[in-house]
Amino acid sequence: MPSALITGATAGIGAAFARRLAADGFSLVLVARDEERLTAAAESLRLRYGVEAEVLAADLATDEGLERVEARLRQGVDLLVNNAGFGHPGSFLDVPVPDELRMLKVHCEAVLRLTMAALPGMRKRNRGAVINVASVAAFLNRGTYSASKAWVVNYSESMAAELVGTRVRVMALCPGFVRTEFHERASMDTSGIPGFLWLSADDVVNESMRDLALGKRVSVPDLRYKVIVGVSRLVPRGLAAGVSRRLGRR
Repeated sequence: MPSALITGATAGIGAAFARRLAADGFSLVLVARDEERLTAAAESLRLRYGVEAEVLAADLATDEGLERVEARLRQGVDLLVNNAGFGHPGSFLDVPVPDELRMLKVHCEAVLRLTMAALPGMRKRNRGAVINVASVAAFLNRGTYSASKAWVVNYSESMAAELVGTRVRVMALCPGFVRTEFHERASMDTSGIPGFLWLSADDVVNESMRDLALGKRVSVPDLRYKVIVGVSRLVPRGLAAGVSRRLGRR
């Protein structure tokens, strides 16, 4: 039975990955901060899909939490989904620096450390995959969040290039607006986001798994967002940033 470790596994895209992979017959290692919620999610997956679901409570904003997950990854998994992440409300200059550093810890350092913990075993077995969840914001200018997600995309593409000739894949997943707890947790006002831009987490995960099977290095789910990303590369970056800021939050 193949195995997968998913960070941020109790809600949103992480929970959708857990459901999809359980349905595909993967045994799961679920990682998040809330152990009680993790335990409930694991039990639900066991009952519904008949798979093994291990619980690993860890705060990826801390070295202790990262070390716990690194140790588990070194035992071996077939798929790592680096999904944990969060956003900040308000404008870039209103966010305290410690909060920005915490974001970089989770979005960048955790992705690097966990990927590097998983890849040696995958290379030795010559099979496996890493999906690093980034965002369409990686292609726009929106403060530390978009900058950190741009790093995830660049890092994932770099790792994928290093692994050419092997059966190990690394892919960045770049969804747009997804109906999850993400915006509510960050106290973001989403009233200005048009309804047609919202995606479901299950659809995002299903398309990402197709793209992974096709060997893509960057997955942008849904034609609407493929067009947005394509256009963003053609228009002046200042104009694209202004539109993104007006749509994303107030």
